[in-house]
Amino acid sequence: MALPPPDPQFVLRGTGAAVHTLHFSCGSQEPDVPVLFSGSENGFVHVWNLKTHRVDTALDGHGRKSVYCVETMGGKNRLLSQGRDQRICLWDLAEGRTSVTDSVFTENVGFCRCSLLEVAAGRWLMAMAAKALDEVQVLELPSKTSVCTLKPAVGAKLGMPMCLKLWQLSCGSQPLLLAGYEDGSVVLWNLSMGKALSQLACHQEPVMSLDFDSEKAKGISGSSEKVLSIWSLNEQQNLQVYKTHKLVNAGISDITIRPDKKILATAGWDHRIRIFGWKKLKPLAVLDYHTATVHCVSFSDHKNPTERLLAAGSKDHRISIWSIYTQT
Repeated sequence: MALPPPDPQFVLRGTGAAVHTLHFSCGSQEPDVPVLFSGSENGFVHVWNLKTHRVDTALDGHGRKSVYCVETMGGKNRLLSQGRDQRICLWDLAEGRTSVTDSVFTENVGFCRCSLLEVAAGRWLMAMAAKALDEVQVLELPSKTSVCTLKPAVGAKLGMPMCLKLWQLSCGSQPLLLAGYEDGSVVLWNLSMGKALSQLACHQEPVMSLDFDSEKAKGISGSSEKVLSIWSLNEQQNLQVYKTHKLVNAGISDITIRPDKKILATAGWDHRIRIFGWKKLKPLAVLDYHTATVHCVSFSDHKNPTERLLAAGSKDHRISIWSIYTQT
């Protein structure tokens, strides 16, 4: 008999608004206690202490406009946040600082989260939706130098980019970008050539979220419909549909593959978090706690598997923290 799904290990309250993005940082002096960052609809980035289950710091840099992306850059003190004020803010939180050190004005009105990739020590690429609705701009950080602007071919009606994922096969190899678009396509871009290598129609509706496993050259995407699409990348850099998985209820806000590539989690419009095995997309659990849309899911990258956590943020203002499938 299958075990019943667990309850959350604990719940974080206190954002005062819908939670749109979550990000763990485990690279600290105390390896057992990661820091969790959340971004919410009221414009705050909260830094959570997972020992006390309370907010350590509330960062206010987006003029009370919704924050929908938070990432760390090489440690818990360097932070990037993106909001509906069309700004991407860079923060330095060392020694208790809480001020924005730099920012990038995106001029983009959508809610496509930017994507970060460390290409050398202290050097990052950042992909973001550009001012022109169907374009993606790639900058180098911290210099903010433009690397390229990715424009769909004339007549390609892709619509707006909805989700982005920068990746490279190994350190030093060519960085590539996967982008999910409004028309349901996923496109693989070569940044150095500034051109699309492959395009695949994965969904009938806009691609809301995607994640990619570069070791297996396999990715997954979700949309507002009842289908998860799993696709692969062959040696010729062509995207192909690998399989699809029918969901019970429509609407996926977020998908993330755990860093060890064993399981993945989806955030559902049906208030539920679903856990799948990544190898065969076998449904493993339905986590039913939230009372409204789940907007985001994030895994911790603990070195010790038994300590790994899953966090989910919802429109109900709460963040649930789970410990699941932690034995290897």
